[in-house]
Amino acid sequence: MSAAHPIPSVVAVEVAEFSPRVAPELVVRGAAGVHDRSPFALVRVQCSDGAVGHGEVSSTPIWSGEDGASAAHFVRTVLREALVGQPLAPVAALSARMDRALGANPFTKAGVNAALWDALGRSSGLPVAVLLGGPFRTEVPVKLSLSGGGEALEANHAAAVARGFRAFKLKVGLDPDEDAARFALARKLAGRDAFLGMDANCGWSRADAARAIALTAADRPAFVEQPVAADDLDGLRELRGRGVPLLVDESVYSVGDLARVVRADAADAVSVYVGKSGGLERAVAQGRLAAAFGLQTIIGSNMEADLGAAAQLHVACALEGLSETIPSDIAGPMYYAERVARVPLDIDGRRARLPDGPGLGVEPPAELDGSFA
Repeated sequence: MSAAHPIPSVVAVEVAEFSPRVAPELVVRGAAGVHDRSPFALVRVQCSDGAVGHGEVSSTPIWSGEDGASAAHFVRTVLREALVGQPLAPVAALSARMDRALGANPFTKAGVNAALWDALGRSSGLPVAVLLGGPFRTEVPVKLSLSGGGEALEANHAAAVARGFRAFKLKVGLDPDEDAARFALARKLAGRDAFLGMDANCGWSRADAARAIALTAADRPAFVEQPVAADDLDGLRELRGRGVPLLVDESVYSVGDLARVVRADAADAVSVYVGKSGGLERAVAQGRLAAAFGLQTIIGSNMEADLGAAAQLHVACALEGLSETIPSDIAGPMYYAERVARVPLDIDGRRARLPDGPGLGVEPPAELDGSFA
């Protein structure tokens, strides 16, 4: 912003709850529970120059400890007061204000942060990926989660293929022998050369994880994600070097968490979330730190709808070192029975494509306009 274009201020912060339903054939079942509906929230930021930005709080209590109801409460009672009247830029300063006003709750703050970045992009006429230092690409390869077993897994895979997906990860983290049998079926369904990883969501003990990795070796998993508890860095280090790249997810919320993983030599790759990190610029910082230490980076997912997936996509395109071998999880909108956007994000099952236009390039549907308060 120049003297001729002064920095606008935040004049209103509003929120609306929404709960998209997962298509029955794509319901996700794993060690962290069943995900069949998403209790999310949308955030709307209005600025003094007329710019309006939107963000999505993509959180579920069973996984993140937050949801649309908690987000709406804290936006209205805490974060609104911290932000209204403040300059829109730098957004990082507003993120710091949110941290001082509200402990924890990174997914809630990430949704507000995305709305601030969207507003700044629309005010300046620039895409958020440009504001974050990119873009280094305009499309990102993606994969979808498979779950269940037997006929349920077969139906799950068929639905994913019908939506265009050819790269997958299987939800595991239960009994190692049953997980191995389900992975063998998933490999048969996907094909010998298809990309197929496995995600345990902290569900195994060290011994069970070692057994599962050995049992699935013949079916060539592309990676194993978070095989043991988030804070078991020693266990993660012990499980590396078994012929399968080890990807951490729940172990990393902050840059500090990532630094601890690096010091422990506990991972080959890291799944960076907009929600876990608490904001887009912080997710970018994590990805850059990971690249500096030779870890592959992908963008992880809490099954975001279109606005949340757009935020993921702008972060992915702002990362020079995004993994070229492991597809990211920017596929959340494809799980839902209905899309939550005026113009849905362009995801064809193979790739997610950066939208045109300023800000995030995605807006919520008109029917939600009256829900913000």
